[in-house]
This record gives sequence, C-alpha cells and structure tokens, in this order.
Amino acid sequence: MRLLSPILHRVIYPVLGSVGYFHSRPVAPVTVITYHGVLPAGYKSEDSFLDNTLVSEASFRSQLRLLKKHYNVISPESFLRWLGKLEELPERAVLLTCDDGLLNHLTTMVPILQQEELKCLFFVTGSSLGDTREMLWYVELYLVLMQGQVQDQPVRLQGIIVPKIPADLEQRRSLWLTLLRSLSRLDAATRSSFLADVAAAFGLRPSWKKRYLDEPSLRDRFQLLPLPELKRLRDAGMTIGAHTLSHPVLAEQAEDLARVETEECRKRLEAALGQPVWALAYPFGDPSSVGEREFRLAAGAGYECAFVNVGGVLDRASDRFALPRIHVTAEMSLPVYEAHISGVHDALRGRLRRRA
Repeated sequence: MRLLSPILHRVIYPVLGSVGYFHSRPVAPVTVITYHGVLPAGYKSEDSFLDNTLVSEASFRSQLRLLKKHYNVISPESFLRWLGKLEELPERAVLLTCDDGLLNHLTTMVPILQQEELKCLFFVTGSSLGDTREMLWYVELYLVLMQGQVQDQPVRLQGIIVPKIPADLEQRRSLWLTLLRSLSRLDAATRSSFLADVAAAFGLRPSWKKRYLDEPSLRDRFQLLPLPELKRLRDAGMTIGAHTLSHPVLAEQAEDLARVETEECRKRLEAALGQPVWALAYPFGDPSSVGEREFRLAAGAGYECAFVNVGGVLDRASDRFALPRIHVTAEMSLPVYEAHISGVHDALRGRLRRRA
C-alpha cells in the first residue's frame, strides 16, 4: 500500500473524484470525520511534522462544501439519537468532530462552520478548566526537544532518563515519541514539573513559552481554550465532548490513573458548562494508545459513546466505545479526502492486505 500511495493520491483518486465515483457508491450508515484544527491567519508553519494535523482555512472550507454538496452533515445530537435508535439518518450521513480544544477552534473554525450552517462535536481536555494559559503538554515537549541545545550526556529528571540530544531533527522526533509514552505514565502535575525541568536542562529560558501564548497567530495555533472561550464555543451552538483531563496515552497509564483521566474530565466539564457531556474521544486514539481496558473505562464513566482515531465501518452493530473516525491531515487533497470519507481508501487497503 505504501508503494501504491503516490499513484493513488496523484492519479487514481483525482480521476475517480472527477467522475463522481466516490459519492455514487454505497457507503456506511454514517461516517465520522475528525479534525484537529485550522491554521490561523498569519501563522507561518515552520515544521510540517508538527502542523500536519491542522488544515488550511481554504481546505477546510472546500471540504465542508464538498460534504454539503454530496453528503448529509448531521448534528451531534442527531448522531446520539441514532445510536439510541430514536432517529433514522439520511443517506451519506457525516458527523464532524474536532479534538484537543485549541483556541483556533473558536476563532477560525467556528466562523466557517457558522457560515456553512454546520455543527461539530468538539472534544476538549480538562486543561481548559484551569486558571492559567496552557498548550498541550506533548506539543510543549516537542518544542523543547526541537529548540533545546545538543546534549552529549543523558539527563535524569523526575525518575526518567532523557538520552543525549542529537543535532539531527529526525532523531529528536524519534526521542519525542519515546518520551511521549514515558511521560504519559506520570500524573499531570509531575509531568508539568518534568517539562519545566527539561526546558531548563536543555538551555531554554524560563520565558521561552511566552511568545507561543502572546503572539496572536502563535496563540491561536498553540493555546488551549480557557473556560470563558470554551463557554463561547458552547454558546455558538457547538457540542462539547471530553478528551480526558490531560491528554496522556491512556494505555501507558496504571488503571487508577486512567480511570481518573476518563471519569473526572466528564464530571468537571459538566459542572463548568452546565450541560451533559456524553461523548469521549481517546487521546491519540490509535491501537497502540487505546484498547479493551480503555473501552471498559469509558463505559464505566457514564459516556454514551467514545471514539478512536482510526477508520472503519460505523453502524449500529459497532462497539459504542470504539467508534471509528476518519482522521483528516494537512496533506490530503480534496480527492484524497473524499476517497477516505467515502470508504474507498479503507476498502482498497483491506483488499490489498488480504491479498498480501
């Protein structure tokens, strides 16, 4: 599949899209799409690896218009009623979701959604309920590793050994992925303390984060929604779901800690917003980050459903606490986007795997 991908993306999918093949074939009862945000106006991306999960304003708008033209975008509440067998959905139903609770969800995404008269289910973390301005901890870790000085010797911090920091950026990214899983085993307070220590150990000034939270385009890109803005998101008619308290890799955590992350996020969001929080999106959401234990914890926490971040057919027979989603990335052209949401990409991938 990897060898075929360039041909599929650049030749086959554009041809199939031009003749309307994707939206002329049978599809699943409902397709769930997940975004992670839109690049704010004025933001200049300097790291495509970091920004791959955010789409441009132009791409977001064109994707929504394609959905409106050939599919039926439903509200989160219609999806919930469908799950409960209280409502039938139109053909080619699509549910929009968005993870992480970044400030650009309110400042950039919501105005476009309102112009297109569409609703979205936004999953936010408990960090939006704090008193300080925050960014996602694993993004902060990434920035520290990318900007930190070369280290010839390992460093031990909070009981975790950080290997030497090479000059090569790809090696630093590999280290980031390793540390991401290690730090997920810690509670949020210990993790925050580690991040402050590692920034100092790698030569960053105490104020290094200030520009990411002060400069308008960087703030919209990196800052999490504080509570007043989260309430504005709710008041704009969007639905709020839970994304755990601090966005760890749940599968790396002890069960008691994972239970707190799952249960407390729902309780605190409901208390702050004054409305039910019925859906959970697992952080990262891939098979290495979430499994049967996490599905059980989500059910026990009182959610009506929970979403992973991998594709697949979603129907009423699907496990309510392992509902698949199509993950949108920055490099998707419009034909590639429709190949994914129509199910063609997953069907082709499955066929090739069976042959292999």
